Amino acid sequence: MFRRLSFIVYLALAFLALSGVVYFVHYLIFRDVHHIFIYMIGDLAFLPLEVLLVVLIIERVLARRAQQAKLQKLNMVVGAFFTEVGNHLLNALFPYFDNKAEIAEQLNINEDWTKKDFRRAAAYAYNLNVEFDCAKIDLEALKTFLAGKRTFILTMLENPNLLEHDRFTDLLWAVTHLDEELEARQSVTGLCGNDAEHIAGDIQRMYDHLASEWLDYVEHLKANYPFLFSLILRTHPFQENPSPVID
Repeated sequence: MFRRLSFIVYLALAFLALSGVVYFVHYLIFRDVHHIFIYMIGDLAFLPLEVLLVVLIIERVLARRAQQAKLQKLNMVVGAFFTEVGNHLLNALFPYFDNKAEIAEQLNINEDWTKKDFRRAAAYAYNLNVEFDCAKIDLEALKTFLAGKRTFILTMLENPNLLEHDRFTDLLWAVTHLDEELEARQSVTGLCGNDAEHIAGDIQRMYDHLASEWLDYVEHLKANYPFLFSLILRTHPFQENPSPVID
């Protein structure tokens, strides 16, 4: 740190000396001190405006563009997650929920949804409470599926761009934890009361994060990729008869 600071000081002194030499050469050629000071004061007067333009305006514009590019890459990562893992979990677990009619009423997106509709649905999804009997869920199939996606999810957690998206990282950890809980049990059929209740809590936590992130992702697709949004509209589980086929 001290070396870096010394280098900056020496560099600043070198530039000041260079500027002095140039002004001195200008004086030797034209012998006009008045002209030199007129332009020097004019340059100094413009300096605050230049700082304003470069630091406060141009830099912020560039930073915003960089942030948008980073979010674009992040949305690609989120899209890969839902393609490989998220959409399957949404579809596989939803039929087991006792309050699926209420959830479907709130999350049944359509092509006419506005930002206001997404905000309303997001407020519901952020505090989603799913009601289900853990004994009715095919936990063995869920365990097998998550085990097959373990490497994919762990690879996603290594992505440095996810540091900008805490909620999506929480979703990945919730999925990873559920996978670990199921994998730690030799058998997930016929779980006892307390154990089943614990697994149910893990599923609840994961589905809560899953539905919230899914809504954000779908809203992004609606604004930027209508052809992908069209497929989501036809296949999401919160409608009566999901089907990719266009009638």
